[in-house]
Amino acid sequence: MKMRIEKDSMGELNVPEKALYGAQTQRAINNFPVSGEALPEAFIRSLILIKSAAARANQTLECITPAQSNAIQNACEELLNDPNLMTHFPVDVYQTGSGTSSNMNANEVIATIANRYSETKISPNDHVNFGQSSNDVIPSAIHVSASLELTGHLIPAIAHLKSTIKEKGNALKGYTKTGRTHLMDAMPVRFDQTFHAWAAQLKDNLDNLKYLETKITRLAQGGTAVGTGINAHPEFANLFAKELSDLTNVTFTPGENFFSLIGSQDTAVALSGQLKAVAVSYMKIANDLRWMNSGPLAGLGEITLQALQPGSSIMPGKVNPVIPEAVAMVSAQVIGNDAAITIGGQAGNFELNVMLPMIAKNLLSSIKLLANSGRLLADSAIATLTVNEDKLNEALHRNPILVTALNPIIGYSKAAEIAKKAYKEGRPVVDVAEEETDLNRDELLSLLDPAKLTHGGL
Repeated sequence: MKMRIEKDSMGELNVPEKALYGAQTQRAINNFPVSGEALPEAFIRSLILIKSAAARANQTLECITPAQSNAIQNACEELLNDPNLMTHFPVDVYQTGSGTSSNMNANEVIATIANRYSETKISPNDHVNFGQSSNDVIPSAIHVSASLELTGHLIPAIAHLKSTIKEKGNALKGYTKTGRTHLMDAMPVRFDQTFHAWAAQLKDNLDNLKYLETKITRLAQGGTAVGTGINAHPEFANLFAKELSDLTNVTFTPGENFFSLIGSQDTAVALSGQLKAVAVSYMKIANDLRWMNSGPLAGLGEITLQALQPGSSIMPGKVNPVIPEAVAMVSAQVIGNDAAITIGGQAGNFELNVMLPMIAKNLLSSIKLLANSGRLLADSAIATLTVNEDKLNEALHRNPILVTALNPIIGYSKAAEIAKKAYKEGRPVVDVAEEETDLNRDELLSLLDPAKLTHGGL
């Protein structure tokens, strides 16, 4: 590989000839050969948007010239429009905890491209990074990237899953199944009741995410190194937020307290906690689907999920519930990500949190995983499943727990006797109740009608 010589405040360094970054990025590449994984593209794009908005604000405030600002903006636009240029952002996730290496990576790449558009030298520090510090840029990039991914991907994906579940529930309203508590036979429920319960879980998650989205749009930008705003124009924070809002069509505002947003990551931790709650809801839905689909002969077999691929390398004809299984694994990973983010949130020492890149990586990973798997669950499992009515009816009318409907008439003790006898003799509860009570068969058939019992009441 051909190399060129670059230098920074620490001296000279060999850098790949075609690399758009400079010495500080190369030092980070050399220093952190940890995971081989760079920060997510959504985070890098947010960094670039921040640099473009900063250039606009600094031009208006006469902190940099219009020519310098235009060159920086053109460079940012080129980066945002050419995905191939993301290869020039190779810094490992596990780097300095402030993310300074990633901030300087962005500054250097933008300056290199900006110099193609400028007759005067564009400096990574003095122009691209003017009025900024890694300590406010990286926390802001966490918030900006999370906000854009929430509004652009996760919230629409959960809304789609919720809508698909409600539609499928409405379509299956005519089917009644045996309810289960403790995985044991319980009173009957309708399919629409089961599906609408899942939809209600997702609605609560959406409400909570939308609330946190209003928090994540509050930015640290303007606090610079420690929260005081040193080296930034007094009007920079407000103007920057306006420019960024114009660039993204999302309303961003300066945080009420820069010290808090730089020294802690409480909002990211709260958002991660809610993502964990979404994961728990996904896990519940996925496992319910797996149980209802189980069998088909030796399990519940109440539904059939779409067959997507062979289920075994040795057992011909086997088909597995692959989508719910994938979703369950996503849920486990998101729960793990939350644990890492929680520990990261504890790393706010005095005026700076020092686990920012790890928090960014895991937060965006959780959002992406939940968005993609939510749509998969909707389109490849919920929308395409079918109900096995014959299998439902095998157990439905024989369920001794139906006797619960007779409690107000014959009392709990007598009803328990009937249920136990029906279990022991393997007979329909209506037959046993006809023998053990004064109620006639027509009355019993009406009282023990599974579909009627799903409406509740006395």
